[in-house]
Amino acid sequence: MSPFKSRKQPVLSLRKAGIYYRRGGSLFHPDRFWALRDVSFDLFHGETLGILGHNGAGKTTLMRLIAGIYQPDRGEVIRTEYRASLLSLQVGFIPHLTGRENAILSGMLLGLKRKELESRMEKIISFSELEEFIDQPVHSYSTGMKARLGFGVAFQADPDILLVDEVLGVGDIDFREKSTLAMKEKIRSNKTVVIVSHSPGVMRELSDRIVWIERGKTIADGPPDEVLERYLSHRKGKTRKT
Repeated sequence: MSPFKSRKQPVLSLRKAGIYYRRGGSLFHPDRFWALRDVSFDLFHGETLGILGHNGAGKTTLMRLIAGIYQPDRGEVIRTEYRASLLSLQVGFIPHLTGRENAILSGMLLGLKRKELESRMEKIISFSELEEFIDQPVHSYSTGMKARLGFGVAFQADPDILLVDEVLGVGDIDFREKSTLAMKEKIRSNKTVVIVSHSPGVMRELSDRIVWIERGKTIADGPPDEVLERYLSHRKGKTRKT
């Protein structure tokens, strides 16, 4: 696949976007932590965009900004009619409800009707490998089980833009292979996908283009091999210094 599938109108654009969190201080002089300071890039229809950066770089905040959960405190996000859904390890399940009940609620939040979800429930259960646990309360699930359920629901919801936040490394090797294969099938179907992963191998294999952010700023935006080479060289340099 070409690193730049389309040069048509972007489905989403960020222009010098920034988001801060309050960390104490006074009412008139709050202490602000800028999770994102200056992030700019375009997202085009049908491409798979990788978001790269170390822990604390602002990747999860960026994904929530793309999803519309957060609004920028400076800069702008230019959106089209495309609908984005975030698939994350921190899925918003209600602990005392069962996996089946949470799947229905989550799917409805992603735009599916209850009847559609009920008709697709067996596919969700089968994909998430939760046959014995689907009617158990989610508070009894491990983090991996929750993520697998969220992954299954999101794939059935089939949003215009799928945002994947560190989910491809979840579970045992068999589930990792299955989820990666499912992601490849989405990519081949011309789905627009944004992936956050710590794995250079995953990013190189799945991404058409990579955006590297560091301390809330865009450092590089380009073909996977070029950006990964710069990123890995940067990380090695920091390791030597420490």
